Amino acid sequence: MNPFDVLKNLNMGSMKENLEKMQGELVAMEATGSSGGNIVRVTMNGKMEITRIQLDPICVDPRDIKMLEDLIVAAHHDAMSKIQEQIKEKYGSLLGGANFPGLNL
Repeated sequence: MNPFDVLKNLNMGSMKENLEKMQGELVAMEATGSSGGNIVRVTMNGKMEITRIQLDPICVDPRDIKMLEDLIVAAHHDAMSKIQEQIKEKYGSLLGGANFPGLNL
């Protein structure tokens, strides 16, 4: 099959509408990752943007900044895994196994 024939048959208007809808849904999608027994929480949306960081005051020790940095990174990774799983569940069949950087579908 000629790939250009497939492209000719695509309804570009419908595809554009679907992509715009998907982008809106990604912004609304949210996941929170945590670390250190939930003392650090990072929330991100489906566009992989961090929207909130919550720190329990107990983890803020000026003598151990390195530990806090590690907890934030771990919570970020947890949130990213959760949001990727949500995207995979919602759009995995739509994306047909396409590999988009950062999504690991």
